[in-house]
Amino acid sequence: MSTLLPRVRGALLRRRPIRFTVPLASSRASISTLPSTVSSLLELTPSEAIADVRIDGYVRSVRAQKRHHFVALGDGSSLQSLQAVVPADQAEGLTIGAAVRLDGSWAPSQGRGQSHELQVSQATILGPSDAKTFPIQKKYQTPEFLRTLPHLRPRIPFNSTVLRFRSEVIASLTRFFNSRQFVQTHTPILTASDCEGAGEVFQILTENERGASATNPVKPFFRRRVYTTVSSQLHLEALSQALGNVWTLSPTFRAEQSDTPRHLSEFYMLEAELSFTDSQGAVMDLVESMLKYVASDLSGSKVAGELLSPVGDRSPDLAPTEQVTQRWRGLTQDTWPRITYTDAIELLEAADAPFVHRPAWGKDLHTEHEKFIATKVGKGYSPVFVTDYPRDIKPFYMKAGETDHTASSPRTTVECFDLLVPEFCEIAGGSMREHRLEQLLESMRAHGLNPTAPSEDHSGTSQEPDNNLSWYLDLRRWGCPPHGGFGLGFDRLMCYLTGVQTIHDTSAFPRWYGRCDC
Repeated sequence: MSTLLPRVRGALLRRRPIRFTVPLASSRASISTLPSTVSSLLELTPSEAIADVRIDGYVRSVRAQKRHHFVALGDGSSLQSLQAVVPADQAEGLTIGAAVRLDGSWAPSQGRGQSHELQVSQATILGPSDAKTFPIQKKYQTPEFLRTLPHLRPRIPFNSTVLRFRSEVIASLTRFFNSRQFVQTHTPILTASDCEGAGEVFQILTENERGASATNPVKPFFRRRVYTTVSSQLHLEALSQALGNVWTLSPTFRAEQSDTPRHLSEFYMLEAELSFTDSQGAVMDLVESMLKYVASDLSGSKVAGELLSPVGDRSPDLAPTEQVTQRWRGLTQDTWPRITYTDAIELLEAADAPFVHRPAWGKDLHTEHEKFIATKVGKGYSPVFVTDYPRDIKPFYMKAGETDHTASSPRTTVECFDLLVPEFCEIAGGSMREHRLEQLLESMRAHGLNPTAPSEDHSGTSQEPDNNLSWYLDLRRWGCPPHGGFGLGFDRLMCYLTGVQTIHDTSAFPRWYGRCDC
């Protein structure tokens, strides 16, 4: 048998790689080359009418006249509606909200307001709608009202445009990370660890566990307490030791009782980890390159054009177009300013501004402080990195920086940064991770965390979450190189790029304190 082995190996090495091919269809005559979406049809501007056009969509509005009905049709592919001219005898059931199929010819328009229109020869109702009860009307409706209808709100033309833009940003980010050989990963939603150590977590319990009592004990589903994740960072660090540079875009959850335009209970975080790097500057360079790439990549996209130059009157609920355009320009600036936390505090203390919260070294920056820094340092135009915050106000996993002994009292900082953007303040944060075991243990103790593994006994009555970090410490025991990473609030980035004023309106189905409507 051993004499045959070399021959087998040689045969395997000489085999040609298998190639898979898809056979071509015998005939393509049945495949229409005409546009099949409202967006693509609006781009078609022939001088003569084109027959046999079919388009599916939803009725946005109807204007009825004696001989014809003028229907505004949308399908989610365009902010602008398509005008369809329907003979009165074909208009039965063409009501606002109805799903329809229209057949006819695409011809130059004889009226004003559009260059072409669909001259309908046949209208088919695919999904009827009662116009009297359909809650989405053509008239202005407040964002507060629309948030009570999350299942229907995406049908608003601007809202569907924001969701299409969201898809384009994700595609652009994927291209960026692929071009730099980052591996996209999927990190868990359920975790036994609280990355931030703040305790603002949702605990996972089964129905049986919720009904448990001293007289009705129930065996826990998991062996220890489990929560929805507040960050993918810890798991990304584990994956980076196996795959190198990694990234993810995944949902995260915070049980933070904040009902503000900047907070969601479920939101998406873009997170990345760089392995084998000991430079905080390299992590900031990556964030800067990434956002510059997205702004440049999408500046010419049709969807971005619709957001920045919308058809019709711009809603008063949005930031002015000029302001949003300025944000895009600011992202493409050659260099973004970088300032240390200590220098930022000195700048704030010297400022002649009526701050509600007095700035002081050792305290976190408030929104008013961040806005001042973005305006003063970034000239209200460019994003600004603020680096090297005090250790005591940052999470345990950040690598310790140099201690400043020249101050009146020693000041210990960590190698970290926040990225501030004009008007919207912080949208990203990152740090070098403490890769040395002893220093990490010391940091955990300083932050009040128990480095030992938590008990698997569920009989305790403590309201504080367990924090299973023994596996995280293991990463430092066996080959942990210097590394760093960042997290970016994806929904906040969407607000910044679209002009939407509240984070509640950039997600299809937002969840925030007190609200989870469907």
